[in-house]
Amino acid sequence: MAQAATKDWDLEADVIVIGSGAAGLPAAIKAADGGASVIVVEANYDVGGHAIISGGHMALGGGTSAQKKYHIPDSPDTVFSDLTDWSIVQPNGWPDHRYNDRAVIRAFADHCALTFEFFLANGVVFTDKAPDNQGASTTGNSAPRENHAVWTKSAGLESPNAANGTSVIRPLEASARAKGVRFLMSYKMTSLVREAGRVSGISAQYTPRIIPGATAPLRSFRSDGNIESTKPAMSLRAHKAVIIATGGSTSNLNFRRMFDPRLTAVIQCAGEPYSYQDASGELAAMALGASLWGLVNQTLENGATLRAQRTIGQQHNYIEWKVENPIFPLARATGLSVKDWQDLILVNQVGKRFYDETKGDPPHGSMGHQIEPCTPNDYRNNENIKFNPTKYNFTNAALAMNEYSEPPDYSPGPIWAIFDADAVQREGWKVAPPHVDPQGYFFSSNTLAGLAAAIDNEYQAKPMKGATLQATVERFNAFVDSGEDKDFGKPAPKYKIQTPPFYAAWGMPLVHDMRAGLRINAQCQVIDMNGQMIPGLYCAGESAGGFNQHGMGRCATQGYIAGMSAAAEPRRE
Repeated sequence: MAQAATKDWDLEADVIVIGSGAAGLPAAIKAADGGASVIVVEANYDVGGHAIISGGHMALGGGTSAQKKYHIPDSPDTVFSDLTDWSIVQPNGWPDHRYNDRAVIRAFADHCALTFEFFLANGVVFTDKAPDNQGASTTGNSAPRENHAVWTKSAGLESPNAANGTSVIRPLEASARAKGVRFLMSYKMTSLVREAGRVSGISAQYTPRIIPGATAPLRSFRSDGNIESTKPAMSLRAHKAVIIATGGSTSNLNFRRMFDPRLTAVIQCAGEPYSYQDASGELAAMALGASLWGLVNQTLENGATLRAQRTIGQQHNYIEWKVENPIFPLARATGLSVKDWQDLILVNQVGKRFYDETKGDPPHGSMGHQIEPCTPNDYRNNENIKFNPTKYNFTNAALAMNEYSEPPDYSPGPIWAIFDADAVQREGWKVAPPHVDPQGYFFSSNTLAGLAAAIDNEYQAKPMKGATLQATVERFNAFVDSGEDKDFGKPAPKYKIQTPPFYAAWGMPLVHDMRAGLRINAQCQVIDMNGQMIPGLYCAGESAGGFNQHGMGRCATQGYIAGMSAAAEPRRE
């Protein structure tokens, strides 16, 4: 809800940035560079959001110094052309760039090379090699644009999971603090304050992170510049602008289901339990009449919107969590990484297979190698595509209703990876805590019937029937003998499931990206339902709509634009 104006401000700054991830930190630094005083408000105990546990890949082109060094031709016009190319369609039939907002893309194209140089100037180090498209998604086909942050040993001590994204976030955090940016940690924005039509501040609530068994809340890795407070509620005045950089809405069950009703509570979210994308920024802006934008991009089954092949055996299965990290008691297990998806089968909550387990995620990456030849904005690209929709049907199969689904939401229920002792040996897994979570997410038995009976999870609608699982495994083992999977076309099934003990490990897909959010213009100003700009309110990153691209590049560039634009606002007392 929007809050009425108040004169009792606890804190004041020119610019208030909500969130400290891939969009929030660049926004704060750029605003400070523009002469503004800045306070970053972060709901978590530490900075970084999803970005700090990412792979540290940065899709930025348009003529960066790295591209020039390695003689890679690129320009803002080429970036714009690529990211509005209507002719590019993925092998499953979904278009990458057709629904991008041209004003948003033009702004990105004009600022992405500048953002790359901004990273270098603020301490981020990228590998000294030619940009590539490894790990890239929906970045365009005319030039390689993916850059990779350099991992440092010390960064592992400063990360929730020793991910390469730490090598992006920690230098930006240090730069922001050195430039006088103040941080209010463990406070969640609850509403925007609007006076005389203009956003003039926020209200925030204290949200300490408490770990079971701990005697005190978690605290940020760095404290210089932190505003120390445990006051239950705070009011912050923004003399120039508020920037929403809250990271999207994947963790908000009802919000995400507006885009895809299949995304019930059983579907997990990337980044949890370190950070939660709760739609707080979107909801606060919508309470002021802000519009959502580019909703179709969230429903397209391409890129990293949904991820299929992640770790198994633990609930928060985006990555392997490290035992020594402070949030590990919330993650509860490191998870098992799968080397060869021939080593298991996936079954739904009934105990039936539904999919060729080796196929993995929806199309993810540059299309240049999938269309031959690939000519920008050429109708023949569609004719040259290697169209194969059945290769990428995981989400439809995994989220489809089955006989155990029931009201009120008809959830498809959990997906379980089923394997045996031989698979454990081939993979080199350790199938005991802390590697797996036996509290609802990993089970074992010496018989398949016993395994089915052992599965007890809050999302499992009804007990799995042992006879069903036994029949599923026996049928699959027959496919191994014949060398042909007659049900789902798994290529030359290799291994029978026959050696006890048998195992069932949590194997759910997860929601990864938000590619729909608040409507913004080229300056990252938020637009209302009447197409009018909301004065004093900006948005950047996954909370903003109109841009179908995965990764930190778009978030950081929009943060750069928003911070620069907000700093240029006239100061109001």
